[in-house]
Amino acid sequence: MRNNPKFRELVAKRNAFAWTLSAIMLIIYFGFILIIAFNKAWLGTLLTSTGVMTIGFPIGVGVILSAIALTGIYVYRANGEFDEMNRQIIEESR
Repeated sequence: MRNNPKFRELVAKRNAFAWTLSAIMLIIYFGFILIIAFNKAWLGTLLTSTGVMTIGFPIGVGVILSAIALTGIYVYRANGEFDEMNRQIIEESR
């Protein structure tokens, strides 16, 4: 099975995609942490002069939602392309 070129292709594509999404998430997360570390006052700025919500709140929610979105993107591709490649590999090995 490991010598099958389609299996190697599947592993390479899946790993590259997973690392890409992981890098995107790390950039988003550590970007947020760096803003907290170096520009905390900006995150505490009110969105409106009469409001109580700061800029940091929607950015923090955005970090959480980006993690959910990236997970959804991975699941969508895994259930489509990767599962189809896996099915083909299993059929060829029988």
